Amino acid sequence: MITRKEFLWQSGAFTLGALLLPSACAMSGNKVNEELGIQLYTFRDQMMKDPKGTLEQIAKIGIKKIETARSNKGHYYGLSPKEMKSTCEALGMKLVSGHIHLDDQWEQTIEEAVVSGQEYLICSTMPTHGQTPDNYKKVAEAFNKAGENCKAAGLKFGYHNHEYEFESHNGEVLYDVLLDNTEADLVHMELDLGWAVVAGKDPLDYFNRYEGRFPLWHLKDMNMEEKVSTEFGKGGLDVPLMLKNSAKSGVKHIFIEQEEYATTPLESMRHNMEYMSNL
Repeated sequence: MITRKEFLWQSGAFTLGALLLPSACAMSGNKVNEELGIQLYTFRDQMMKDPKGTLEQIAKIGIKKIETARSNKGHYYGLSPKEMKSTCEALGMKLVSGHIHLDDQWEQTIEEAVVSGQEYLICSTMPTHGQTPDNYKKVAEAFNKAGENCKAAGLKFGYHNHEYEFESHNGEVLYDVLLDNTEADLVHMELDLGWAVVAGKDPLDYFNRYEGRFPLWHLKDMNMEEKVSTEFGKGGLDVPLMLKNSAKSGVKHIFIEQEEYATTPLESMRHNMEYMSNL
């Protein structure tokens, strides 16, 4: 079965030329739950079949913030940007962010995001596949440009990592190259804590070295042997420690993402929400 990492890696292929065209604090469990969001890739199959009904289920378990993921039915699972916004609002949730690609539909992506009322557009996969510092510097330049496009439209642009960005090339960690060559006010990093620990990196090290660079998180526990996501408390991510050190990261929005489940996405999310309440 193809993993999300493989899917994103395969589906994100396009040329750099096309790319260049156009309060946080250490929080208690209850405080965290007031602000928790979810990446809808967690409910990908359900969202494709019944987006409004699935959003109703998500709202019932206490989720307050939504991050979409690009699908075969567009960025909003067949709903219009306006419908997505109004559906979330009617359920007491806010559409905050969306995973997108930088491609020849970039202008349309921005226009849709403005209508949807979301704040962030997050590139969800490395746009070119060269695992070298030079390529990452070129990508950083394109990301800065995309950030300028978003800023002009009243949006914020960012990037979501996987495992491969933490590879080293001649002693340079590629993710560090990306951070060092992007403008903090233009490229807002969404740190996937799960992929970071699977890659052997300590998120706290990044919080300290790049203070304030991570306004968005993917809070994801990981089975370290199989390199797949799991329910909170069952894997290798020290969730309480991450939250205790959240202020330095600059995080404003925490999205839970789970790609594999013990039973169903809904049951896994219920477990995760209960875990967070009991912290």
